Amino acid sequence: MPPTLAERLGHGVDDHLLIVTCGDLGTSHASNLGGYAAVREGWATGASLVVPAPWARDAASRYRGEDLGVELTLNSEWEILRWGPTTRAPSLLDGDGGFPRTVQELWDNADIDEVRREGRTQIERAILWGFDVSHLSSRLDALPRRPEFFDVALELAVEFGLPLRLPDAEEERAIGFPLRRLAVEEGVLSPDHVLTLTTGGLRPPLDTVLRNLSPGVTELCVSPASDTPELRAAAPDWKLRVEDLQLLVDDPNARARVAASGVILVDYRALRELQRAGG
Repeated sequence: MPPTLAERLGHGVDDHLLIVTCGDLGTSHASNLGGYAAVREGWATGASLVVPAPWARDAASRYRGEDLGVELTLNSEWEILRWGPTTRAPSLLDGDGGFPRTVQELWDNADIDEVRREGRTQIERAILWGFDVSHLSSRLDALPRRPEFFDVALELAVEFGLPLRLPDAEEERAIGFPLRRLAVEEGVLSPDHVLTLTTGGLRPPLDTVLRNLSPGVTELCVSPASDTPELRAAAPDWKLRVEDLQLLVDDPNARARVAASGVILVDYRALRELQRAGG
C-alpha cells in the first residue's frame, strides 16, 4: 500500500495529526482580533482569509507570517453584513448587491469562467497584500460539492501549488463523485478528515473531540472572534465564535489536554511543502 499522508509527513501510520484553522479572517474586526489571538497566543495552527470581505485589508495589515490560506469565497450568507466579487462578475451577484446567500443560488446562476477569474483574483490579491498563502478552502464548501465548480478549485490548487481542503471520504459518498481521487491524481494534498467544533449549535467537550480523532491528518475548523458590538450585530452565531476564542486562548487547561492526548499539532505549510516537493 502507498504511504499515508501522515507517513509522508514523517509520522507514524497510527499517529493523530491535527490542523486547527481559524476561518472567517477578514469578515469583521472581531474575527481578525480573535483569529490572530488564537494563532499567536492559543493553540490554533493557522487561519483562512476571506479576501472580498470588508476587513480583509485590516487582516493583511496585522499579518506577521502566520500559516494562512485563502477561503475561496463566492457566497455572502450573513443577513446584515454583505460582500461581493473582487472582479466584474455579474453572474456572481444576487439582487441585494453581494454574492449569493445560498450555495444553490450560486450553482444555478454562476458562469464558470467568472468563477475561475474571481477565484484566481482572490488568491493573487492575498499574495499582493503580502500573505504567504499556505492552502485553499471554499466558503460553505461551495466549490468541492459540484463537479464543474470542483474543477475550478482543483485547477487553482495545481496552478498555485497549494493544498486544498476537501470534504472527507464519508461526505464524498453523499456528494457523488470521486473528488479526493481526482485531487490525488493531480498531486494536490488535502487533510484526511475535516471537523467543525460546533455542529447544529451543539459543542462536544474538547476531550471527546480529541478522543474520537481518527488516525491521519484531521483539520479542525473554528471561527474565534472577540466579543464586540459589531460581531453581535453581524454574526448570528456570535456566541459560538466567542466560545471558540475562549477555548483556544483563555482556557488554561486546553493546550495541556491537547498535549496529553498525544495529538500532534501541525499546519498547512507542512502539506504545502510536501506537495510542492512532489510528495
